[in-house]
Amino acid sequence: MSEDTKVHAELRESFGKGFARRLRAAGKIPAVIYGHGTEPVHVALPGHQVSLIIRRANALLELDIEGKSQLALVKDVQKDPVHQIIEHIDLLVVKKGEKVAIDVPIVVTGESASGTIVNLDATTLSIEAEATHIPQNIEVSVEGLEEGAHITAAEVKLPKGSTLLSDPEVLVVAVSVPAAPTEDEDETAAEGETAEASDEAAAE
Repeated sequence: MSEDTKVHAELRESFGKGFARRLRAAGKIPAVIYGHGTEPVHVALPGHQVSLIIRRANALLELDIEGKSQLALVKDVQKDPVHQIIEHIDLLVVKKGEKVAIDVPIVVTGESASGTIVNLDATTLSIEAEATHIPQNIEVSVEGLEEGAHITAAEVKLPKGSTLLSDPEVLVVAVSVPAAPTEDEDETAAEGETAEASDEAAAE
């Protein structure tokens, strides 16, 4: 665990939308910690620090709750749909060495053959990984792949210690050649150009 993921969490006993608004106004984020058969624990987290940490998927926090250390995985972040302000965070209790199921973003690397395009069909893969070694993303290389090439979940190289939970047959990446414009599209484009020319002539 790095120093920047160590977070001081304040226990809270007041609830409701009004109290939550006051917390956010004070630069704090309401959160609840649950899991491992424990009673949910309601806390307030430092807003600026936590908003930076959770920019990465599946962020792991080392919470200091009244002097006691607790690892927690960010499971859900609720934001105001208009202002994108973090309204609430759900945290899952985890133990060192424990494996957890998470969805990890796919990142495409490399360039496919000239004239082809890469279609990313699956933006994430579900895997099981150790709680303290959750990958930030999974890289899929398309370097030199020709038209018609495809990569399924089973063919993706996972980080060490990770296990695939997604369907192995799920299509992750497909390489194709962009469709050529049809005659109808060509005629429509030509008609548009002719109309523009006529308008310009009329304007003159």
